[in-house]
Amino acid sequence: MKILITGASSGIGRAAAEKFLAMHHEVVGLDLLPAPFAEKHYTHYICDVTGELPDLENVEILVNNAGVQDSGKDIDVNLKGAIRVTEKYAMQPHIRSVVFIASASATTGAEFPEYTASKGGLISYMKNVALRVAEWSATANSLSPGGVTTALNRRVMEDPALWAEIMALTPLKKWASPEEIAEWIYFVSAVNRSMTAQDILIDNGESADAKFIW
Repeated sequence: MKILITGASSGIGRAAAEKFLAMHHEVVGLDLLPAPFAEKHYTHYICDVTGELPDLENVEILVNNAGVQDSGKDIDVNLKGAIRVTEKYAMQPHIRSVVFIASASATTGAEFPEYTASKGGLISYMKNVALRVAEWSATANSLSPGGVTTALNRRVMEDPALWAEIMALTPLKKWASPEEIAEWIYFVSAVNRSMTAQDILIDNGESADAKFIW
């Protein structure tokens, strides 16, 4: 299948690209950064999801992963950018699945204000997309990771005091790796054919840590 991944040069996007390539799919990546690797079944475009987008035909799986955090442009990139990409590439008969990388903060609100708003909006938009791509028997879902061990989170990962605070709030005492999220992306898009319009929370139990006092 033909897979399009935004934000493909690092983190979750790169891990997803590697997963789809390992499963023998054709992958196209969009990113502001150069290609993460050279592979004959991988094509890379350096572009901004808020700017001019390349003309691509017959995308079958779209992974909206590109995102920024506390940048002053969170809503423009994370939400409006994903809308632009989806409307350009997913609204056509070849589409099979659309996956949005949202965030646990869309449920908890525990993040930078514009980031939280952008991810909450992404989940609402995902539900709208699911209703429309159903015309072609396609699915649309979102994944909402909690902490993920990417460079974006290095500031807290490398601070022992902050990391200890985070782990105290996390029942499974760990964060997900980009590779684990890539496995979720692959299942939701390439394997799943019946679940649509759903958001999946992947946060190692952080949002479920309710303490019962008696």
